[in-house]
Amino acid sequence: MKDRVRFIHSLTGTIPVIVFLILWEIVGRVNFFPGQFFFPPFTAVLKEFYHLSANGVLGKNFISSFTRVVIGLVSGSIAGIFVGIVMGWKDIANKALSPIISLLYPIPALGWLPLLMLWIGINEMLPITIIFICSFFPVVYNTTTGIRNVDRQYILAAETLGASSLETLFKVVIPLALPNIFTGLRLEAGMAWRVIIAAEMVAIPTGIGALLMQAESLVRVDIIMVCLIVLSFMCLIFEKTFAIAERHMVGRWSIHA
Repeated sequence: MKDRVRFIHSLTGTIPVIVFLILWEIVGRVNFFPGQFFFPPFTAVLKEFYHLSANGVLGKNFISSFTRVVIGLVSGSIAGIFVGIVMGWKDIANKALSPIISLLYPIPALGWLPLLMLWIGINEMLPITIIFICSFFPVVYNTTTGIRNVDRQYILAAETLGASSLETLFKVVIPLALPNIFTGLRLEAGMAWRVIIAAEMVAIPTGIGALLMQAESLVRVDIIMVCLIVLSFMCLIFEKTFAIAERHMVGRWSIHA
């Protein structure tokens, strides 16, 4: 029975996608647009995806973007979690850093791009720094919120049982704050890809964003669609990866708790 329900749920999510792809193919072939020039059918996009993959163009640019996203996301998330834990656990740190975070957080990550181009220059550190900023501030905010929202009764109970401050933090407070922490990580995992594409379109000569701009200059709509499909899949994969990690870690804590 459970397998049947699971199969029905999978069909419910798959059928709309199949319908969308069929409509895409039809619209691309019935000349709603001038020929198939500005709106190629899905099969033509798949064919171009194969060609770009076979000649290495897509793989080379994808690796460039992927590396930048991973380095920036991991470093920004680690720094954000560390600062967020300190701010959430120590009132003096929160009072000192919270005004600064509040001032800088609303600035879009791409808003730093002109300034960073002058400070860093146009090199590999530029997109990585943009992703770092994109990841750091939301993770700081969510981590701090999660730490400070932990029920005080749990902390008092741990201290009553003889737990030290560090034991209380790492064995009680941080595990209970994990849902908030993962919310920040999950949201920024997808946002990192959106930001890197925009940064590469503006300032970097390699990567999926740069390939998008090259395709636009050549009026290659099929290549543009290939890049957008890659972007969509990577946003989804990164977000789902953090969602799975969240269920595993939070679920394991719940069992032990």
